[in-house]
Amino acid sequence: MAVPREDNDILSNSRVYKILRLAGDADMEKLKNIGFEEEKASKTFNDTLLRYPFEMKLIETVYQFDGNKLTFFFTADGRIDFRVFVRELATIFKTRIELHQTTGRDEAKRLGGFGMCGNQYCCSSFLKRFNQVTIKMAKDQNLAGNLSKISGPCGRLLCCLNFEEDFYVEEGRDYPIIGTCVKYQNKRAMVFRIDVLAGRIFLSADDQNIIELNPEEYKKLQVLSVPDIEPCN
Repeated sequence: MAVPREDNDILSNSRVYKILRLAGDADMEKLKNIGFEEEKASKTFNDTLLRYPFEMKLIETVYQFDGNKLTFFFTADGRIDFRVFVRELATIFKTRIELHQTTGRDEAKRLGGFGMCGNQYCCSSFLKRFNQVTIKMAKDQNLAGNLSKISGPCGRLLCCLNFEEDFYVEEGRDYPIIGTCVKYQNKRAMVFRIDVLAGRIFLSADDQNIIELNPEEYKKLQVLSVPDIEPCN
């Protein structure tokens, strides 16, 4: 029977971290004051930044517990040469300074918040890494009409679009490609929209009438042309 690990080490991500010692009253007091020190450092950072020609938005300030490193996370448009700025900060705080430029998604993850679904941001609650979200995913899910409604506070497409993409791709195999031309009641019509969840296929006829069919009804139609193979004319 394996002996449980207690005070000597901790197992995390397949790595064993040893506990150096138990935290004392001085450690707990120091930990309680770190937040106040970080707030003061943030104000000093912004005040010092006013003397420089570039713009940076400070997102978060993190003091290492032993005080040997102070890290500032920020966002900015493009790359910034902040070497002189870092040297001045090091002179002010008399410790090692690190500046990390982050993206909009990193900012949302650090600050946290609630999405339009009412739940906490996926990035700040359970996502371990960001997966690529593309406009094709939005099109597959019939959500590409208004990008502002499917974008998060970070300005990027919602991460949750990636969660259901496999379902829409799998189910969409039984549906025609957008732009496919068919013959409907002796008239030419084009597939302009599909709704996988509702099980509907929408056609647009030459007279601008909208025709709504289910997949079984669509299969009875004659296909005249398919996009990338033959133009619809």
